[in-house]
Amino acid sequence: MVARELGFDRVAANSLDAVSDRDFAIEFSAHAAIPDDAPESVMQELLLWSSTEFDFIELDDAFCTGSSIMPRRKILM
Repeated sequence: MVARELGFDRVAANSLDAVSDRDFAIEFSAHAAIPDDAPESVMQELLLWSSTEFDFIELDDAFCTGSSIMPRRKILM
């Protein structure tokens, strides 16, 4: 009765088939958002590796700026 009232031909046999026709839009949105986070993650890793605790790498001054509170600290631009 509900299917008929809503204008459907019949009741869907599988509820996932009835609601998953727009999953492609959700999947696309999720995959499109991933590259947006990648540069920030890379910069955070570079800052961590160049910190005094790890000291794995040294960032060139051309890519960094100083902190106003801690002038000797490098901040990635």
